[in-house]
Amino acid sequence: MNRTDRLYALVEELRAVAPRRRSARWLAERFEVSVRTIERDLSALQESGVPIWAETGRGGGYAIDRSATLGPTGFTADEALAVLVGLGSLRRGPFRHSAGTAMRKLLAVLPDEEARRATALAGRIHLLEPEEEDPVPPAFADALRADSVVRLVYRDGSGEVSEREVEPLGSIGRDGTWYLIAWCRLRDGVRAFRGDRMLSAELTDERPEPRALRREDLDIPFGTLRSVVDDLR
Repeated sequence: MNRTDRLYALVEELRAVAPRRRSARWLAERFEVSVRTIERDLSALQESGVPIWAETGRGGGYAIDRSATLGPTGFTADEALAVLVGLGSLRRGPFRHSAGTAMRKLLAVLPDEEARRATALAGRIHLLEPEEEDPVPPAFADALRADSVVRLVYRDGSGEVSEREVEPLGSIGRDGTWYLIAWCRLRDGVRAFRGDRMLSAELTDERPEPRALRREDLDIPFGTLRSVVDDLR
């Protein structure tokens, strides 16, 4: 998660629990950064005018004026449930942090009774997942939304490690496994890179010419490929 996303997520985390407080240590563990980083972020938010205040001593922490951020949404209970289920299905993999903060934002802006009902209904829905999660580097999501060349250190199915410069085109999720679809300069063609085989992913400053991704380039032997926004087109 980059700093801009973390600042926004901090505001919504505090808003979700307001008027209760969160300690800097709790927030640091939640966002997987140091306490010093959290304190710097909160200070920056305060200086920008966000109504966050701190209480010292035992049981102290940071709190926010809940009325200062997002207002209520127009979600019905069924719509809120569908969004929670969708976000919950992403709590493993490269989008887990964003899914978690988005879930908190949704619950924070719903009226209290609707939030409780949506949470209770979502609690009846379960996902059957592998016991062990395949690690995906945080840079996976950065690479997907970046309009720049990404330098990968990648281990293929045979265990061979190589360095690649790739131009991200999209991603595919299947059975809990996520693939970065990109033009590989080493292979001079479209390739799918499993997130759990990425040893590192570094964004560069180079912006390549846009490429069109054709479904026939993916050479998928089974299943139906569907964009998550197909129904909106």
